[in-house]
Amino acid sequence: MLNLTAQLLYHARVRPHAEALIHGEARLDWATLAARVQRLAGGLRARGIGPDSIVGMVMKNSSAFIELLYAISHVGAVSLPMNFRLSGEEIGFIAGHAGVDLVIADIEFADAVRGLDAPVVMLDPAAQGDPGRVLGGDRVLAPYPRAGADLMRLMYTSGTTDRPKGVTHSYHNVHYKNLDMILSLQLTARDRLCMVGPLYHVGACDLPGMAVHVVGGTLVVLRDFDAQAVVETIAREAVTGIWLAPVMTSGILALERGALPDLSSLRWCIAGGDRTPESRIRDFGSVFPNARYVDAYGMTETVSGDTMMEPGREIEKIGSVGRPVSMVELEIRDDTGAALPAGVAGEICMRGPKVTRGYWKDPGRTAAAMFADGFLRSGDMGYLDDDGFLYLTDRKKDMIISGGENIASSEVERVIFMMPQVEDVAVIARPDEKWGEVPVAVIVLKAGHTLTLEELRVFCRSHLAGFKCPADMRLVDVLPRNPSGKILKRLLRDAS
Repeated sequence: MLNLTAQLLYHARVRPHAEALIHGEARLDWATLAARVQRLAGGLRARGIGPDSIVGMVMKNSSAFIELLYAISHVGAVSLPMNFRLSGEEIGFIAGHAGVDLVIADIEFADAVRGLDAPVVMLDPAAQGDPGRVLGGDRVLAPYPRAGADLMRLMYTSGTTDRPKGVTHSYHNVHYKNLDMILSLQLTARDRLCMVGPLYHVGACDLPGMAVHVVGGTLVVLRDFDAQAVVETIAREAVTGIWLAPVMTSGILALERGALPDLSSLRWCIAGGDRTPESRIRDFGSVFPNARYVDAYGMTETVSGDTMMEPGREIEKIGSVGRPVSMVELEIRDDTGAALPAGVAGEICMRGPKVTRGYWKDPGRTAAAMFADGFLRSGDMGYLDDDGFLYLTDRKKDMIISGGENIASSEVERVIFMMPQVEDVAVIARPDEKWGEVPVAVIVLKAGHTLTLEELRVFCRSHLAGFKCPADMRLVDVLPRNPSGKILKRLLRDAS
């Protein structure tokens, strides 16, 4: 039995009064959480949701989000967390492509889910803390049995083409990810994880995320990121671990040091795959005296957490994102699939039980992403040193990472090409102190036309999430291309 609620019901039986979930004023012990999840499962079943149904979620972090992940699994259905920052057009594409049977959304996103073909259930602020107010039904006591190969979750991620692709996560994928997190971080029931990154993202939900619940630890959920609120929560709740996107870490390190509370409970912070400078690691240690800064690398396709920096090696291996976790085989390969020796850069490729079997309803992209021997092509470039530590060098896929969010430049280009003034366009990344990177549009205008940055942003915002909209614009006479016609974005980045 691999249903997610198997662990929930176990802890409710053996440690019913221990804290399981904290959000706002709500403090749920294991027995209470299990009862609420079973009631939610009944409400889903009453709405026709059962084995292999797909339930979309357009929600910020809340108790309801965690409870629904369990309840959806309890009835054998598939969860589909969606980025609440997406436009209605983008959400509509994902919901339609996935074939959702029900969408559950926070009421503040009513405009984004209006017009979907599937039924929509709205959660007001009270229901975000107690979803049973809206979705409760007769309790479903027994979880629907699921096997390792069964689909547990879909997550849509920006790709190098103009549309997102649906990553499939089986129960085995998630189970082995959890096992790796438990081993790598030595998780126990004493761990208390602060979940402040958005739960639709693998970083917040899976790194280590729900693995803390597997061992009986406590999840402390914050709805939004606020640097001061995070440090106050760590101190008040004796938080032991946290995942932070680089922009979040920067916000915390910018706080006035003399006014910080006691942060000695924190043991580790997982960072998001940046090549972190030594100054950042030392600065982090001055704020969190007992915590280590864990550089890591991972993908949605692998449920994240593929490499992690090991304790005590942070400075010795500065610039590395660690070594592979136990359930991941990692090789550096050339375009033919041949493994490359230590010190030689190539494409990062991975194989193992937590690697996705492919993309939802997309055999073409699945085949393109896999070598015949089962290794997944990450699209990222790097090399291994003689000790097996991974160093990132570049992204083969043309991706912009802004505030921890992936932005496919081609997706933004597709929208800009719709503007009548635009003859040609390329979107590139520009380094940004706050966000890590921001998108910049390099545009060739049609003869006789003009375009302002504000006009560009207003148009893009009507089709894209705000974080995908260009932060700046450059007008040029021509875009540089190679003999086959491919835009040379490296030259555009070098010129910026």
